[in-house]
Amino acid sequence: MVFGRGKKSKAEQPEPAGTEEANATPGSGAAAAAKGDLRLAKGPWDIDEIEDRDGYVDLGALLIAPVEGLQLRLEVEEATQRVVAVTMDLGGSSLQLQAFAAPRSEGLWDEIREQISQSVASQGGETEEVSGTFGTELVAKLPAEATDGSRGFRAARFMGVDGPRWFLRGVLGGAAALERDAAAGLEELFRQVVVVRGDNPMPPRELLQLRLPKDATSTGPGHAAAAPDGASQGDAVRRPERGPEITQIG
Repeated sequence: MVFGRGKKSKAEQPEPAGTEEANATPGSGAAAAAKGDLRLAKGPWDIDEIEDRDGYVDLGALLIAPVEGLQLRLEVEEATQRVVAVTMDLGGSSLQLQAFAAPRSEGLWDEIREQISQSVASQGGETEEVSGTFGTELVAKLPAEATDGSRGFRAARFMGVDGPRWFLRGVLGGAAALERDAAAGLEELFRQVVVVRGDNPMPPRELLQLRLPKDATSTGPGHAAAAPDGASQGDAVRRPERGPEITQIG
């Protein structure tokens, strides 16, 4: 597994909703419970639902289960230098992860899905809701120009899971955005993600804090680096890279 760091501007991040966790919509508890049952059957997991952290790469708010060939890129906000997302590269496709605080008895995914659709439409793109492994997902396509000048589109598949006082968003890019077979490996990694919400009060949609693993350091290509817990001995850390542009949506 390989680590790297990327840069991300503040404008690319979702804005906090500004409402407190206590302001849950009346009657929303049953729907949230049904989604919780689906999550408990498939993952991702809450930190209280696993026995220990052994074997995971510890990124603060997220624990990642390492696999052979996996590369991790941490997206860094230029203005504040805080880590705002982690991108998992595997088999030519990518999965960007962001975890947010959420209300105690109300999920965020339905509302966020609608906002993503509106954002894509405003940029001349289109979206389609599809049924996926983790419930309702959103496939987005944005107009794009290829290097040879031909017109095409960029695609991304958004997955969202509401957990206990947290919301986890995954954005699939590359072949995995449109091809289920290509997405299988990254979907399995998404299923195994563990979210560490913490006990501090936070407004809904505030990003949960990510960080570089304590025993990993940034070095140039080809330099050896300390391997995170559960990673193989041959791991190294990559130079900074920018995350997929499609993740600017939403």
